Amino acid sequence: MKSPFVRGAADGIPIALGYLSVSFGFGIICVRSGLSSLVSVIISATNLTSAGQAAGVAIIAAGGSYVEMALTQLIINLRYGLMSLSLSQKLDSTFNTWRRLLVSFGVTDEIFAVASAQNGRITARYMYGIISVSAFCWTLGTFLGASAGQLLPDSLGNAMGIVLHAMFLAIIIPPAKKSRSILIVVITAALCSLVFKYLLTFISGGFAIIISAVLAACVGALVFPIDDEKGRENKNEEIGVSGE
Repeated sequence: MKSPFVRGAADGIPIALGYLSVSFGFGIICVRSGLSSLVSVIISATNLTSAGQAAGVAIIAAGGSYVEMALTQLIINLRYGLMSLSLSQKLDSTFNTWRRLLVSFGVTDEIFAVASAQNGRITARYMYGIISVSAFCWTLGTFLGASAGQLLPDSLGNAMGIVLHAMFLAIIIPPAKKSRSILIVVITAALCSLVFKYLLTFISGGFAIIISAVLAACVGALVFPIDDEKGRENKNEEIGVSGE
């Protein structure tokens, strides 16, 4: 029988390989934005959020304020709080407060999906395994990308820099093809970004991201409201409560 840590590390290998290639592109973006290799690695070692890091580097490159940075990170990474709340229902009794705080650092979309799919309760060692291998490869890929970005010619470096943007497209396109509501929200956010990019140029990039995200969410809530009665029925089904 494999130990929980080894099993978690094994389950995290596919995630780690994906992170390695994506963070390589992030490392190139960092050095192209004027950051050093050391700073790029520190960012990835202390943060495990691709979208948040990309937005943060864009704000740094644009000379944005701390307020812009804080609000942008709050909006982009708020989903991790919801994922952690959901994942907490599967944790075993050995999880104390300190272990929960430690594991919360490594809750990402991919890690959450794999951990949530496990049968039974999740142990702390399992989470340590899956997070360790994933975080290591994310940081390693950033180091390799930042180092290569200083050596590669501009044409090749710019081409490699689209890896991170390609990952974002890979995230939003499949659900947008299946859900009309998601498609409308994505299109709204894209149109708002174009308006800020070419018309409202006096608004900084950080606030443009914040406003675009909020406006897109508002449009989604207004055009596709959730039926409260249906939502309660679905919730009751999930927790095993009958409607009688």
